[in-house]
Amino acid sequence: MITLHHYLLVSGVLFALGITGLVIRRNALVVFMALEMNLNAANLALLAFSRYKGFMDGQVLVFFVIAIAAAEVAVGLAILVALFRRYKTVSIDDLNSLKL
Repeated sequence: MITLHHYLLVSGVLFALGITGLVIRRNALVVFMALEMNLNAANLALLAFSRYKGFMDGQVLVFFVIAIAAAEVAVGLAILVALFRRYKTVSIDDLNSLKL
């Protein structure tokens, strides 16, 4: 039987992997994916608590978070494409000051 503990364990592992991706990687696209992994880990924990307590509020909130995350990804990828067209790189080390 899958309990709340199992969901929170998976959520914690996903969040830890996302934080690791944020700290270690230098490619902006991979950093975006790590941020999305963190957001999905938080969504999983929210859904687990919502199901555990028996309320629908958490599930509705996750729906809105996913919608906002989709808009954030669209804007973030557009910015990355613009940066790549101008500077020919998406490395965070090269784009650290935006004064290239």
